[in-house]
Order: sequence, then C-alpha cells, then structure tokens
Amino acid sequence: MPTAVIWFRDDLRLQDHPGLQAAHRAGFAPLPVYIHAPHEEGEWAPGAASNAWRHRSLAALDAALRARGSRLHVFAGDSLATLKAITTATEAAAVYWSRCHEPAAARRDEAVRRALRARGLRADAWNAHLLFEPWQLETKAGDPFRVFTPFWNAARRAWSPPAPVPAPDLLPTFSPLPGETTLDALGLAPDIRWDAGFWAHWTPGEAGADAALQAFIADGLHDYPRGRDHPARRLTSRLSPHLHFGEISPWRIVHALQEAGPVEARAAFVRELAWREFAVHVLHHFPHTQDANFNARFDDFAWSAVDPALLRAWQRGRTGVPIVDAGMREMQATGWMHNRVRMVVASYLTKHLRLHWLHGARWFWDQLVDADLANNTQGWQWVAGTGVDAAPYFRIFNPVLQARKFDPAGEYIACWVPELRELPSKARHAPWEVPTGSRPTGLYPARPIVDLAEGRASALEALKRIRVPVADPLD
Repeated sequence: MPTAVIWFRDDLRLQDHPGLQAAHRAGFAPLPVYIHAPHEEGEWAPGAASNAWRHRSLAALDAALRARGSRLHVFAGDSLATLKAITTATEAAAVYWSRCHEPAAARRDEAVRRALRARGLRADAWNAHLLFEPWQLETKAGDPFRVFTPFWNAARRAWSPPAPVPAPDLLPTFSPLPGETTLDALGLAPDIRWDAGFWAHWTPGEAGADAALQAFIADGLHDYPRGRDHPARRLTSRLSPHLHFGEISPWRIVHALQEAGPVEARAAFVRELAWREFAVHVLHHFPHTQDANFNARFDDFAWSAVDPALLRAWQRGRTGVPIVDAGMREMQATGWMHNRVRMVVASYLTKHLRLHWLHGARWFWDQLVDADLANNTQGWQWVAGTGVDAAPYFRIFNPVLQARKFDPAGEYIACWVPELRELPSKARHAPWEVPTGSRPTGLYPARPIVDLAEGRASALEALKRIRVPVADPLD
C-alpha cells in the first residue's frame, strides 16, 4: 500500500480530519508527521503559552495514534527539506495537510506544494478549520467583506456544514525514520513550570475538546445569551484553544448543538463562531493587518510614547483598576481571559493609556493558550478602533461601569485580586472611592496609574486631531 504523509500542524485531532479521510479514499497508508518549524511563522512565531499547550496536545495526539497502532513521527527543522527527506525514505506518493491562513504559513505552504508537485508527488491542502474558506464568501460586487453583519448574512445563505466523521479505528505502523526526534526535545514545555496552574482549568487534546463541548452544552449553553458577558459565571464555551489547535472541528460543534439548548442560545453561540470565521476572512484578504491598521487614518494617531513602568503595570495586573487587573491576572494564572474582560483591558491600554494596540496584541500572543493570529489581531483592532467593523471606533470602555454591570457583586474581582476581598462587594469596582480609613491595607495601588477621566479626555482629543468625527463614546 503506498504511503501518504499526513503533515500535522494546528489540526491535532483524528476525528473530522480531511487529510486522513483523503488518504483513506485514495487507498494510502497514512504516516502521521509533525515538523517543528517556528522560524517559518515569521514575526508571529507561537508564544510561550501556546507552546506549553502544544506540547500537551501533541502528546495527546500521539497517545491517540498509538491506541490505533500508529504513532506521531516528530521532526524539527525546515518543513520542505524534512518532507523531501521523509517522502524519499518512505517512497511516499502523497503529502496531505490542513490549510493555514496566517500570511507567513500560507506562503510557506504554497512553496511546499509547488516543490513537492515538481517531484511528482500529490501535494494537497484541505480545510480542517473553518465552516467557510475565505474565498467562499464575497459581496455582490465580488469583494471581501469588511463588515460582519453582511458576512454573517451571506454565511447563513450558504450554510451547509459537513457531517462529522469518526476517527479511524486502526492505523498502520511505520518504522522509525531518519532524523526523527522526540517531543520533549522540541523544548515546548517550559523548564520553569510557570504553566503549572493552567492544567487545573484545561485538558489539551481531542478528548479534552470533546469534554469541553459536552460541559458547555450541559452547563453553559442554556444561559449563554444572557450570561456570556459575566466573567464570574462559567457560561462561555472555553473552546477557543481547542479550536485554535484544531482539536475539534467547528462543524462538529455545530452538529452537537443541533439537538441541544434553546434555539436562541444555539443561534447566539453559532454567531460567535462566525466572528471567528470573519477574522480569518479579513486576515486572508488583508494580510497586512496582522501588524498594521486596517483603517489607514489611524496611521497618524498620536499614540503615547511607551512608559515601561505603565506598560509593565498593565501586563502584571497592577494598574489600580480592579476589573483590568483581574483580567490580566486571570490570563497569567490560567492562560486565558474572559472575552468581555479582554475588551475592557484592551480599551484601557489603547484608550486610557493610549498605547499602540500592537503592544497588547503581542503580550496576549505570548500569554494566551488560545492565541490565534486572526482573532487576536481583529480583536485588538476592533477595540482600538483601527480595524474593520470597529463600530463605534470611538468607543472608550469605562472599566468601572463595565465592572458594575457585568460583575455586580465583585466576585470576579475578588477571585483574581484578593487584596480587595475584604471590601464590600460594591466597593471592589473602584476602591479609590472608599474612604481612606476603610480601604484594605496591603500593596494594591491606592489609585489608578492613569486617572480615568483624564485618560478618556486624552483619547478623545487624539481622535479629533486626526479628524475622526467623535460622538459621545459608549461604555
């Protein structure tokens, strides 16, 4: 039986795996391969938290393969050179992989495809990550979408998710190949176990993804539309890292939701999946937005010069604004942050501190286990007002009002900012307003590092200077 190399990247699953399915249809024996090549990711090589997750996800994939008679063959180095060596050693007839849409990876993949086909191999990429490939949806004029709602309307008209496909029961065994290494030798897991607290919250791998989906359906979906913005309540799916690493397909999620929960709740969650799709659509069609403003008018925006002390205070959850600090500490402790809080901390950095959104995007990139280039970039540009569909671009979240609205009892704040637990719940949102004698003792900042009213006024003035019309910002 001829061999097909299955080149795993961020598609670390056996269910719904199009490359495995293609190999089976063609009568090939699938050879599972992972090549560690972070230097090929350009300026956005995976961050530390992503690497820690990847180590465990690859281990889980290897265990799943071994349970079926196979194993993951691990390499490190240039992808093309490694694939050439593998196909030569195994006399493989094909190489299959799942399509990437990050600019550097997409360019790399196209070069690999051409080079392998020039050697007479079948070299094909498949959709493993999306309900819609970026070129499948376009405006009536044939242009890429720049606004979410028309994109979502087009997606609903074209809606036809594939059916889930189970993992194969049995896979062939291959002998060790020249140049193989071990997962531990890749150095993905940190030597100093700063990630130790992550794994009480997460189980990387396909089984962990399935468990997370079932837990969401059982415990979170019913109240999702009303509760998803409340960070103290565990009502979001927490599927984002599993989706990012391809441990579960979006169509498996959609299929599982068909028989679960109220129609309103299912529709609300699927719409959030569509935002993920929209982010990939934008990055694919406008690859410069990975590190440049989509709205070129903001190229002249007067970002503040970086004060290392202020940036460090934001990064470490020491701004003196409790909801901001709670979010940053949650991320440091768990590798994840609630989405509503992500918007609040991003607004604080880009509006109140008036620091360029890239400072935040790069910090999130290193700290989040679900760091996804398309979603991270679009999220930061949306909040900063510089991206597509950044409506209203002049939005400045008031972090105190956000906390009072979405964490009314201060439970989320108390969880992640323990210095404020002894305060009455409603006083936790703005402790500087508490009379001096009643404030908690300790090392928590007595006041925010930047006055909220002054920071807001500074942002509004900077917007006016680039002649962006400013209405009354929402919070």
